[in-house]
Amino acid sequence: MSNHLSDRINSMATSATLAMAAKTRELKNQGKDIIGLSLGEPDFNIPEFIKEAAKQAIDDNFSSYSPVDGYADLKQAIANKFKRDNGLDYGLNQIVVSTGAKQSLANIAMVILNKGDEVILPAPYWVSYSDIVKLAEGVPVEVPTSIDTDFKMTPEQLEKAITPKTKMIWYSSPCNPSGSVYSKEELEGLAVVLRKHPGIYIVSDEIYEHINYVGGHVSIAGIDGMYDRTITVNGVSKAFAMTGWRIGYIGGPEFIAKACTKYQGQNTSGANAIAQRATITALEAPVDKIKFMIDEFHKRRDIVLELLGKIDGFNLNVPDGAFYVFPNISSFFGKTLRGTTINNASEFAIYLLEQANVATVTGEAFGNPNCIRISYAASEKELREAIARIAEAVKS
Repeated sequence: MSNHLSDRINSMATSATLAMAAKTRELKNQGKDIIGLSLGEPDFNIPEFIKEAAKQAIDDNFSSYSPVDGYADLKQAIANKFKRDNGLDYGLNQIVVSTGAKQSLANIAMVILNKGDEVILPAPYWVSYSDIVKLAEGVPVEVPTSIDTDFKMTPEQLEKAITPKTKMIWYSSPCNPSGSVYSKEELEGLAVVLRKHPGIYIVSDEIYEHINYVGGHVSIAGIDGMYDRTITVNGVSKAFAMTGWRIGYIGGPEFIAKACTKYQGQNTSGANAIAQRATITALEAPVDKIKFMIDEFHKRRDIVLELLGKIDGFNLNVPDGAFYVFPNISSFFGKTLRGTTINNASEFAIYLLEQANVATVTGEAFGNPNCIRISYAASEKELREAIARIAEAVKS
C-alpha cells in the first residue's frame, strides 16, 4: 500500500539506530542473550535532584499547555548556561525550547531551507541529518573524512564542497558517531573559509558537549564572525541521562528563533511542561554534579579501546568525546566468517548480531561505509563480554 503514501515518506530512510534497537528488543523477547551497543543512550539513572524537581513541578500543578518556545525562566536558565559554559550571549528572544534536539534540528531545516538548497555534512554525521535535510527539500552534500584525520573535515575540504547553492553546514562536536572533538584551532580554520561565504549558516550540534575528555568544549558561535550565522543546538538527553524527557533547545539569530517558534506552533506547540521545569534545575546545577558520569564514560572508553585494539582487523582512533567508538572494519570485506561472506559494514553489523549476539550500527547509516558504531553506554561487565564475543566471532 506504499503507493497510497506520500513520496516524502516513501523516500525517507528508517533510522538505523532505532531499527537496530527494535531488532535487539525483538531478539531479546525471543529469549536470546543480546548485548545492545547500538543506542546512544546513557545507562545511568537521572540524578535524584532532577527527579525531585519534576515531582515538585507536578505538585505545583504545571499541567497546562506550555508556551510554544518554552517557559521564560527555562529560557533564562538556558541563556545563563550558554554564557557560563560557552561564552555566548543569547537573549530570551533568541532561544527556542523543543521536544528534543532532533525537533530543534527539524525546525531549523524547515524554516531555512528551500528546495534545492545544499547542506554540507562532514561524514560521518548523525544518522538523521541527511533525511531531515531531504524532508525540507534540501540536498545533503557529504564530505567524506577518515580515521587518519580523526573523522574531522579540513578547511580545504570545506572550501571544495561549497557551491553557489550551499545554504548551510551541519556538524556535531563531540561527534556522533565518531566521538571526534573539534579544537578551537580547527574551528578557526573552518571559519576562515566561511568568512569568504557570508550567506552560509552553520548548525552546531553540541548535545555531547559535557561528555568531553580533553578538558574543554569550543562553540563555533564564539569565533569571530560566526555568531550571527550560527544556530547552536543542545539539550539534556546525553549529559543528564534525560533521553526520554525530550527537551532540546537552540540559541541563534532572533529571526531564525522566531521562525522556529512559528513553525513549532503549527507542529507540536510547547514541549512537556514537567520536563521543562526539571530542565531548569538540571541546567542551573554545577557541571560537577554530573562529573561522575563523564568519568565513568572516560574509563569505559579506555577499556573498549584496549580490548578492541587486540582484535585483528579493527582499526581505531582515540575519540575525545561522546560515548562511541567508530572502528574501520573494511579489512573484513570480502572475507568469509563462519560461512558468511562479508561485503560491507551493514553485513558485518548483522553478522555480529547473529553470530556474537552483539548489536552495533553500520557506518553506512552515518555516511561512512567502512566503519561500525559501537556505543559504550553500557556496564563494564557488558562491554567486556560483548567484545569477547566479537573477538571470537571474527577469528579467522
